[in-house]
Amino acid sequence: MLSLMLIFHLSAAGDHPGGDSWIGVDKVKHFFMGAFVQSVSYSAIRLAGARHNESLWGATAVTAGVGLGKELWDRGGGGTPSAKDFAWDMLGAGAATLVLRRSVH
Repeated sequence: MLSLMLIFHLSAAGDHPGGDSWIGVDKVKHFFMGAFVQSVSYSAIRLAGARHNESLWGATAVTAGVGLGKELWDRGGGGTPSAKDFAWDMLGAGAATLVLRRSVH
């Protein structure tokens, strides 16, 4: 819940004042938020007793859901929707997954 609130705060309306480019401060926020949600979700799922691979898949689903939810919220008037933002969310999730894969034996 905290991560969802943080996403809404960091990606408030006005994030794309000059247009929606692939590179920018907003995209860095999306990347790191995706990595954060992926890591926290993975840890929570592992804590609940799931195995490593199940936790990675579950965390990816949670991260995708949070990112998609944020873009739907933007589309509903809360901000500026962007498929590029969602792509950066998932790139962050992918980066976190690479780290998580190497950190567990």
